[in-house]
Amino acid sequence: MKVDKTNYNQIKSWPFFEAKRVLKRISKEDEQKKIVTFQTGYGPSGLPHIGTFGEVLRTNMVRTAFSCLSDIPTRLVCFSDDLDGLRKVPTNIPNSNKLEVDLDLPLTSVRDPFGKFESFGDHNNAKLKEFLDNYNLKYNFESATKNYKDGAFDEALIKILENYENIMAVILPSLRDERKKTYSPFLPISPITGKVLQVAIEKINKNKGTIIYTEPNGEKVELSIKSGNVKLQWKPDWAMRWLALEVDYEMFGKDLIPSAELAAKICKIIGGKPPELLNYELFLDEQGQKISKSKGNGLSMEDWLRYADKDSLSFFMFQKPKTAKRLYFDVIPKMVDEYHQNLNKFVEQTELEKINNPVWHVHSGNPPISNMIINFSMLLNLVSASGSEDEKTLWTFIKRYKPNIEADKHTDLKKAVKYAINYYQDFVKPSKKFRKATTKEKTALADLHSKLGELPKESEIQEIQSLLFSVGKEHNFENLKDWFSAFYEIILGTKTGPRLGGFISIYGIEETRNLISKKISG
Repeated sequence: MKVDKTNYNQIKSWPFFEAKRVLKRISKEDEQKKIVTFQTGYGPSGLPHIGTFGEVLRTNMVRTAFSCLSDIPTRLVCFSDDLDGLRKVPTNIPNSNKLEVDLDLPLTSVRDPFGKFESFGDHNNAKLKEFLDNYNLKYNFESATKNYKDGAFDEALIKILENYENIMAVILPSLRDERKKTYSPFLPISPITGKVLQVAIEKINKNKGTIIYTEPNGEKVELSIKSGNVKLQWKPDWAMRWLALEVDYEMFGKDLIPSAELAAKICKIIGGKPPELLNYELFLDEQGQKISKSKGNGLSMEDWLRYADKDSLSFFMFQKPKTAKRLYFDVIPKMVDEYHQNLNKFVEQTELEKINNPVWHVHSGNPPISNMIINFSMLLNLVSASGSEDEKTLWTFIKRYKPNIEADKHTDLKKAVKYAINYYQDFVKPSKKFRKATTKEKTALADLHSKLGELPKESEIQEIQSLLFSVGKEHNFENLKDWFSAFYEIILGTKTGPRLGGFISIYGIEETRNLISKKISG
């Protein structure tokens, strides 16, 4: 869809802000540009983590926004730096000890510890593509191994060689003294061992397109830089790719800002124009540490999809890329509920409001209708309070709330029931902790038990909620939050919970009274 020009300056969502930067770049550069390239890059030295996936997803959101502003065709390049050498063995893989002998080999030459693919690099590439395909993303997957060996980068590599001294002058000041002694943009791939060597380059020959170095066994070797005989160091490699693939846009983690700045300088030295860049904040694990491929800390994509669907993950990825995010299991219920809240808002919004709604970007401008009539947090508490992990039992409660509901016609809710059971089994059930009621709380709960018994079974949610408020006030809870917290901790065994009027309506007034009786009686 094309965006109405009258709305152009009023669009506040960050993907459109980024798309406008790319459009401005193109209009200045070349109005006849045939294709605009958006690139993402990752190193398959470990299992692709959720941050890698998020980078591709976010970049595609910018690409979609750009396509609403311009008719110039676009492509999304997902680049794998799989010719890089394996520098350390990841701790989160099987048979990790067997990979010790493969250290320094290109990742596409390292054995696959899972025994499924020709190499560890191929395995990790396949895992990333599997998730991208699950989202029906249109992308061009590019392998460093293939591009280097097929000669696709030869012309750009020659430009690196031709500008060797200028590139060294940019990079060396950023290195430690010890590292300066052996640094070169070129890493030879040993014709003897096949390893990616980090050795000093003793001489370069620009006319012949070769480098001369000494093997670890003492043998002096002259090697052509073409056809996959060398691998560039990270920063020159990034710059070379921008030139060779004519990249117009790329985002990266904030920890790579210094690398991006150096790569931009190198790109200019070799005659290229650096792309528009966006640095995003990092994803953090439960302890606030950066998630890592080699450690396997934080959530994996498989983890998320055990407890919620893929659209809620996309919704999470959309949120404020310039803000650090703690990526742990407890964010999932909140994201699921906010995602469906935004779907419901979308239906009633103006065109401009729709474009600024996150679900527009999650679904490339065409979000579905939500049929999630009970929020995910409520389902979790329903599972928790009932103690039932059986789908049929949970649907009995749901049908009490909405008698005419059919599971097959409410697919969002049908899936959410299964996700809620998984989440309860793995996180809520093991951590449930009930506490005893104080004398004041016990008296108030007993009063609530009595007054709930006076309500009709068909009481509306607001009527139940009003009763809860009045009981809290009558028993002198100055801060009613303390009264509701007491209910959660004493009756449900959790620190927080749903809006209790809605919960009691779904769970049942008599069932809630039985719960209260059990807890206050010991």
